[in-house]
Amino acid sequence: MSRYIVYITPRALREMKDLPGNIRQRVKHAVDDFAENPRPSDSKPLQSSEVEVELLRLRIDKWRIVYAISETEETIDVLAVRKRPPYDYGDLEKLLSEIE
Repeated sequence: MSRYIVYITPRALREMKDLPGNIRQRVKHAVDDFAENPRPSDSKPLQSSEVEVELLRLRIDKWRIVYAISETEETIDVLAVRKRPPYDYGDLEKLLSEIE
């Protein structure tokens, strides 16, 4: 399996810094693991109109890591780390536009 390059958007980095300590460490560990395993068994695909990237989310307790995988470039972009509820994935297109 090839190793992916993981990028964290400035927005996601700010959100990660604001997480409670124990969740922050779990999220950091999960993001680090994306390089070797971009599709952990508990990740779920999200709907997107973007065809060149695969959009997924990974749940850690009440928090969601939203990320995009580009197979052609072998990159992963971490787009957001949000609490659900109230987060409803309504801004996915906006998050994707930030990585283009």
